Amino acid sequence: MVDLRQILSQGRKRLGLLLGAGAPMSLLVDERNNIDSEGSPLIPDVARLTDIAIETLCGDDRAVIEALFPDRDGDVNIETILTRIRRLSEAIENERIYGLNGSEYTGLAERICTTIGGIVSPVLPDSPNPYTELTTWIGGTYRDHPVEIFTPNYDLLLEESFERNRLPYFDGFSGSHRPFFDPASISSDSLPARWSRLWKIHGSLGWEIQDGNIIRTGSRNATSLIYPDHLKYDRIEKQPYTAMFERLKSFLNTPDSLLLCTGFSFFDAHITAILDEALAANTHTAVIAFQFRTLQQEEAAKELAIKRRNLSVYARDGGVIFGIEGKWRLGESPTEEWLSIRNTFWDAGSAHGGSFLLGDFAKLARFVALTRAESLVPAARDDEDEALRAGAPGADEGDVRPLMASEAADAES
Repeated sequence: MVDLRQILSQGRKRLGLLLGAGAPMSLLVDERNNIDSEGSPLIPDVARLTDIAIETLCGDDRAVIEALFPDRDGDVNIETILTRIRRLSEAIENERIYGLNGSEYTGLAERICTTIGGIVSPVLPDSPNPYTELTTWIGGTYRDHPVEIFTPNYDLLLEESFERNRLPYFDGFSGSHRPFFDPASISSDSLPARWSRLWKIHGSLGWEIQDGNIIRTGSRNATSLIYPDHLKYDRIEKQPYTAMFERLKSFLNTPDSLLLCTGFSFFDAHITAILDEALAANTHTAVIAFQFRTLQQEEAAKELAIKRRNLSVYARDGGVIFGIEGKWRLGESPTEEWLSIRNTFWDAGSAHGGSFLLGDFAKLARFVALTRAESLVPAARDDEDEALRAGAPGADEGDVRPLMASEAADAES
């Protein structure tokens, strides 16, 4: 981990982040939106989001969904449902399927989007949290290249965090009165490196079409622009997604780039296919996936990492590094100070000899926020938050990392 920590503490490497639906799940809050370790996720995962969206619909709408998808399984999520409904709305015109014609299916899609908007529209807690810690780290170092964040999440948590910390970012929209989507600017790197890039690759709250232009309204309303996968690439509604997926490809195909994945399950076929293709084409690009569950449970990530040696998977109980699967084993700590740093990514008190922590976005955000600290002393949460606001000085030190069991003579595979 020392090598990664050193890279993250400096600003020379081209860094990207892929934040999946698991990221906001790590932020637990109470009913008053205060951080609470015993609370509920600020935003649910995709499976729960799908269930809530369907349960919230009126009886007639819900009956149509159940007729279209009588046997919903893990492959059917809210985007799958929206895609089917939108295709029907364009194909059947005045014909009726399960009691609805084309225009009525359009209305159903809009009602689903409105429901989604209500679920994914919470604001960040007022106190320091994983999102503000992440952006504090991004803005706390002079960088040769901008940090690029790719996310399929619809929420505005990253935008809130950048703005709360008064850090500039660019999301592909230009203007101030009615910011319009400008695809040409996405492929350009003319902005200074201190401007982070934020690419909402599946859409966002507040995107609308007005007068033939895609604009960002600043509201938390959901619209039909939530990832319209059914549309052709030459349709205006498809422009943001086409441009942003191309930006992801461009980032991955740039030599000496490092993409960190957090909260991403690798079940999104489109994003995973782009990662697979780019990793095969560019051996100088590296991707590190921090996975929340055990390696056996992270089958999709594990399979891709075994196939692509430049993808490393760090799961709770083991990982895949250079295509080799194994369980974690700790090496000797090079210094006494390093023991406190190791506690930020390793839980020695958990079952089976310990567990890797950075699959939890909250732990990863704290880890990167403290990458410039020489040592860490136990502190109350308020003291830690004050240190983050002030900035943690220091430099990196000796080498320690969880060793793969497969590297040892007594390896377990």
